Amino acid sequence: MWLVGLEWHVVGGALARRRRNNGVMAFWRGLMQPIRYAALLAGALPVLAFPAPNLEFLAWFGLVPGLFAMRASPSAREAAVRGWWFGAGFILAAHYWLAPNIGPALLLVAVVLGALWIPVGVSTWVLLRPPIAATRALAALVVVPSYWLVIEWIRSWQGFGGPWALLGASQWQHPAVLALAAVGGVWLVSFAIVAANTGIMILLAAARTPVRALGAVAVAVVIVAGPAAFALAPAPHPARFVTVTLVQPGIQHNPLPRVNASERLSRDLGRLRPDLIVWGESSIAYDLHRAPRQLARLESLSAADGAQILVNQDSRTPGGKSKVAVLVGPGGIVATYTKTRLVPFGEYIPFRQQLGWLAKISRAAPVNMIPGTGAKVMQITTRDGQHVPIGVLICFESAFPDMSRADARRGAQLIVYQTSDSTFQQSWAPAQHASLGALRAAETGRPVVQAALTGDSAAYDAQGRLLASMTTAQRGLLTVRLGLTPAGALTPFDRVGDVVPLTAIGIALLAAILLLWVWRRHRPAKIMEGVNFRGTEFVSLRGASREQDAGSEPAAPGEDTASSRQTGR
Repeated sequence: MWLVGLEWHVVGGALARRRRNNGVMAFWRGLMQPIRYAALLAGALPVLAFPAPNLEFLAWFGLVPGLFAMRASPSAREAAVRGWWFGAGFILAAHYWLAPNIGPALLLVAVVLGALWIPVGVSTWVLLRPPIAATRALAALVVVPSYWLVIEWIRSWQGFGGPWALLGASQWQHPAVLALAAVGGVWLVSFAIVAANTGIMILLAAARTPVRALGAVAVAVVIVAGPAAFALAPAPHPARFVTVTLVQPGIQHNPLPRVNASERLSRDLGRLRPDLIVWGESSIAYDLHRAPRQLARLESLSAADGAQILVNQDSRTPGGKSKVAVLVGPGGIVATYTKTRLVPFGEYIPFRQQLGWLAKISRAAPVNMIPGTGAKVMQITTRDGQHVPIGVLICFESAFPDMSRADARRGAQLIVYQTSDSTFQQSWAPAQHASLGALRAAETGRPVVQAALTGDSAAYDAQGRLLASMTTAQRGLLTVRLGLTPAGALTPFDRVGDVVPLTAIGIALLAAILLLWVWRRHRPAKIMEGVNFRGTEFVSLRGASREQDAGSEPAAPGEDTASSRQTGR
């Protein structure tokens, strides 16, 4: 018996070493496949649809090369791998500007989040590999966009980085397309774009004319859907108008020159007759409750201009640091709001116990900031004494559809964002950040303004049309007159919220269950194909067959016998 045990130990060790060696070889072989690097580049292609390249038309067909790479895979497993590489390429290109802040963690983030695209790769391969039947083409037009939406939904969780570079945001310049956002949020715009790419792929890859026609019809329908919704939506009727002045002083790293620059720009604004003056994020580097002289200067400035001033301070308490929006009038502080959604790695490090070392090798947050308790509506008083409810949010929070929607449902007639973006000058980040205001305006049916210390500052009307903007190369004031819709007027998205992504999740789960059922149904038949019923196989502990089929010949050296294949399995 001890010989048998020793033999099992030796054979088992050899098999384990062989599996390890095979795994290492498979890993390196995978890295040497050019098609996977092509998938990586294909993932970066649709990022050019966002600012600053701003090739927004590219989004409608920019996914096709990646989908073709997944479809051409020899197996579902390889399609999953190519989907993973595609996703990693998308994340790297969309967040490249984070590299100076988080260093090598960006590659880790891309590898981890890239895995979310695995279902896109598998579903594309299952539904669109040749020959493409009409039923599978129809399913692909719904299932592939649904899996993409599931990815965007998961990425939108704050701990995963938040909803940055959602595909629908690439259409920020087109109010006719953004009409879909008023119906189903940015999610519906993303769904339409992925469905168009899927339709183009069907049009190009299908062999039968009726199936190609189905792809062409699908493309036409999703492209026309936005303008149709825009034409059918009732024209907004402003209940009142307000004038807002945005202050952009430029890069000032020292706290005192920074606040002085904003004060200089804010003097003598009575000629512009603003109802509200908005400063950028971190425009004041200390707590106004503990700085009576600075507060008194702001009160005097507000009285001289005849308008309240919305500033932003870095509050420091024994418990830590917070970002706080402070509304100041001639009589002092009127209201405050503390930033709730913090920037991962920039303002806090997720799982700091495990990832805190990143602060030593990059500009990741040295300490975690303290978040607020949620969105909040403030009441401003205009020059003529009217009270206007506004939703105030800070920086990164412009990426979250649910926060501006919460403000709209609470009666806000204007959404105001304060940001800095000084860390990401000379990158695509400021322009991408400012463009998000168009999405939030279209979703909520409210005008949106963003005041940035260093740019980009921007203002949008209630349909997401750009009214005015200043880039990072500019300094000064931006004054706009905005029409406010009634507080009770809500868009379909305001009313129903995230129905579109939730529906996509349901479709994705149903598709996965159906695929699993089909796979389990057909797998036994495939397994039985290799079974030899003419004789009986018996595997010895010594790896030799005690019984062979009548008339069969022993295997030549290097050939696999049925017994050795079973032993390996």
